[in-house]
Amino acid sequence: MSAPMINERDIQFLLYELFDTEKLCERQRYADHDKTTFNEVISTAKQIAEKHFLPIRGKLDKQEPSFDGKQVHLIDELKPALDALIESGLPSATADYEFNGMQLPPIVANLAGAYLTIAGGTALGYSMLTTANANLLQAHGSQELIEKWVKPLRTGQYQGTMAMTEPGAGSGLADLITMAEKTEEGHYLITGNKIYISGGDHNLSENIVHLVLARVKGAPKGTKGISLFVVPKFLVNEDGSLGEKNDVALAGLFHKMGGRAQTSTALSFGENGGAVGYLVGEENKGLMYMFHMMNEARIMVGSGAAALASAGFQYSLDYAKNRPQGRLPSCKDPHSPMVYIIEHADIKRMLLAQKAYAEGALALVCLGSQLSDDEKTALSDEERSRASVLLDFLTPIIKTWPSEYGPKANDFAIQVLGGAGYINEHPVEMFYRDNRLNPIHEGTTGIQSLDLLARKVPMNGLAGYKAMLGEIHSTIVTASTMDGLSEPATSLGKAVEHLNKTTDTLLTAMGSENIDLVLANSVHYLSMFGHIVISWLWLKQGIIAQSALSENLHENEVAFYKGKCQAMQFFFRYELPKIYTWSAVLNDLDDTTYAMQGDWF
Repeated sequence: MSAPMINERDIQFLLYELFDTEKLCERQRYADHDKTTFNEVISTAKQIAEKHFLPIRGKLDKQEPSFDGKQVHLIDELKPALDALIESGLPSATADYEFNGMQLPPIVANLAGAYLTIAGGTALGYSMLTTANANLLQAHGSQELIEKWVKPLRTGQYQGTMAMTEPGAGSGLADLITMAEKTEEGHYLITGNKIYISGGDHNLSENIVHLVLARVKGAPKGTKGISLFVVPKFLVNEDGSLGEKNDVALAGLFHKMGGRAQTSTALSFGENGGAVGYLVGEENKGLMYMFHMMNEARIMVGSGAAALASAGFQYSLDYAKNRPQGRLPSCKDPHSPMVYIIEHADIKRMLLAQKAYAEGALALVCLGSQLSDDEKTALSDEERSRASVLLDFLTPIIKTWPSEYGPKANDFAIQVLGGAGYINEHPVEMFYRDNRLNPIHEGTTGIQSLDLLARKVPMNGLAGYKAMLGEIHSTIVTASTMDGLSEPATSLGKAVEHLNKTTDTLLTAMGSENIDLVLANSVHYLSMFGHIVISWLWLKQGIIAQSALSENLHENEVAFYKGKCQAMQFFFRYELPKIYTWSAVLNDLDDTTYAMQGDWF
């Protein structure tokens, strides 16, 4: 089938209508760019995806990495594909010119990356994690570390990882036990084990730069005693040439239900005395530094989930338009021709749900990309501060909502194809398997919900919470005066009132009740807030669509904007009402799950 990977018209809508990306060219950092260069970057990403990754997508899934006890084996076609990607400059698209970058806005790089993610899956993780690794070191490393590691990371000569999780600690980083001991030479010797390290070993680059969380000998317990180290696979000589292999060993590979294009590794540090590591920044501040990479990775996870949801939607939409089957219930003539399944109401329901989830999620991750840009390059300190507050507040939602509703969209895509949906001749079952990993990547849904409710909401006198609701209120005011939008505007206003009541109840209870009980249903709070944010983004899209429909448009444009309005209506009528069920559980401080005992199961 020749289904598009993503709706190209929607990309233009996101870039130039929902987000005024052209206006970014007024900023000094982007003065060399314009709409033409932005579109050329998107086009280049599409071409690389189609030429180098789409042809091997199925093989990457079927022939996952293997380990023979000495080295990792990957399919031969992967390295040329990644080399072509590196040659294009796209992995360093947002980096400074002096570091082999293009100085492109993150929102452009993010949407270009959607094509690559759809075509290459987690194979893109090698370059994406490398970019995030380099960004962290450039932000927090010494000039010596930047010169030695960032430049080869930017060119693709080296690749990078983030090594946090341990067998005994899992997501509980306060309990990590990997140790670091300072030597007389100034470096550290690292000993310990890390698991689920994406891209932890391979033969795709000269060197692999691990960013490792460890505890310096004598450091405080808990998260306050964690430091961050550069631990390369190979040591590097003063002249930049590779030296001897560091004391880092591959203990084995994990084999996952999806995301098979990238190695998932267990690494052992210091089996022979200690792996050489170089401190990033100051001791005991490692988790703060790592959050720079983690937050970037969380937007990356949300973006990947949104892209896979979009890919499944486009594929199942194309299938539904071309698959004749059955007749409408009103037709009683068995001799009449079959209709294409897109004419069946239940197929429309599932396609509308996919459209609402996928395009809502894409808008959300684009918002995250733009806020991450604004906090660094906006023209005023006030704008930068506002963006920083909003991004910090929204990060748990940006990561979680697409990664929860992306797989739901992919599930609908499988169902639209019926029996064909769960056979691997069609990619929708692969999209689902790949996307199902995202609710776990970079902090589970439960962890993100605790972060939102217990930390981000009350932080700094509810600064992020108030800023977000201020944005929503402004959109409601605008929509209330427009034809066709008073109903969703009113619905969103009532939802926000309910959110305020629920938030007040929970914050009050956190000060007087058992905190574990209050937070027991925090996932419902995250779901509630996420649905309200997506409703807001759909209302913003509805405002643009309704305004456009008042103009004299080509029929294709009329169809596009009417599709936006219908997807908005679907979300408001089918999805937004779910918040009241979640709210009831939260306001009642329901103890059903909290009170359940282990031996009752």
